[in-house]
Amino acid sequence: MSKQASIEPKPAMRHSFPLGKIMGIRIGLDYSWFLIFALITWLMAGSYYPSEFTGWPHALYWILGVATAILLFVSVVLHELGHSAVALRYKIPVHDITLFLFGGVSQIEAEPPNARAEFLIAIAGPVISLILAGIFTVLKPAFTSSQPVWALVQYLAYINFALAIFNLIPGYPLDGGRVLRASVWAITKNLRRATLIAANTGRFFGLLFIFFGVMMIFRGDFGNGIWIAFIGWFLDSAAAREVHQAMFQGMLAGHTVQQAMGHPCPAISSEMALQQLVDEHILGTGNRCFLVEQAGQTIGLITLGRVREIPRENWPATRIGEAMVPLDQMKHTEPKSEVWSALEEMERDGVNQLPVMTDHQVVGMLSRDDVITFLGTMKELGG
Repeated sequence: MSKQASIEPKPAMRHSFPLGKIMGIRIGLDYSWFLIFALITWLMAGSYYPSEFTGWPHALYWILGVATAILLFVSVVLHELGHSAVALRYKIPVHDITLFLFGGVSQIEAEPPNARAEFLIAIAGPVISLILAGIFTVLKPAFTSSQPVWALVQYLAYINFALAIFNLIPGYPLDGGRVLRASVWAITKNLRRATLIAANTGRFFGLLFIFFGVMMIFRGDFGNGIWIAFIGWFLDSAAAREVHQAMFQGMLAGHTVQQAMGHPCPAISSEMALQQLVDEHILGTGNRCFLVEQAGQTIGLITLGRVREIPRENWPATRIGEAMVPLDQMKHTEPKSEVWSALEEMERDGVNQLPVMTDHQVVGMLSRDDVITFLGTMKELGG
């Protein structure tokens, strides 16, 4: 599966363990991955392999369990790289791929340019999984003389096939849901409507999984039932977020940054120490960002996040001019830009506000809180 920008801040790779880069894309392990890795290893070593292949040494079951878990997640990375490779061909940046509790997610930075691109990006992952299933199936006869390796290859063929089929369920944000969204988008020429239809279909399948999971629990199959219900809850929650995001996008359509932005941040001198800034201008005022001036000219921006990056013991001796973001390095937007585009830029850059600039002058500040306030005002006006 993949994900797009949303109005909520996303931690992305900040809370994950980095593994390296492939095709320029950072690969990382969310900390929840270690839980599922241990669970899969335990299930494979303690249940699946001993029940299917009796009489093997106990240590061999655990070796196969670890190998299965590792190769399963290698398969998931390849699945996600399938999405990412097609996205890159359409010049859509891919920030990272993170493995987590339910598999993997590619953080694709923008919406596809058209329905065809959406379809090809979505279908690429399941196609890779089906190819892997075919490769492992073809390789099985080569390992008939080594039953443990044959067992491992057989399971990898099965799990990659199952991964492809599960992801083709037509409920957003699963790959099948994105295929559905592409199809509706091609017919209606309306991306938001297509997203709402696909996401609500995703909610339907999520609730269906929860229902069957609960039924299995009542019938005594507690382990499988709770797992299926948990997957259903995850799918329903993810689809609900997409519904809300599509609604936000629809409400903000046609509105400009100028309509939603707040006043510029207060101006302070570049010679002020960080300690003075914190004591006199942050504590008690609630201000989280400040324009930095020198000789009456704006030369940069200092935010609360930037201050936190400096060790506290260095605050008295560090000048704001040394810690600020220089004007020429500031991410910014323009008054006539669309609010939704500005939100997507915040998401890509991992920031909570953007300076609004005209002719190299800061004329306002757009924050996530400003957007939420703007939405509230529109609601009160009946917009």
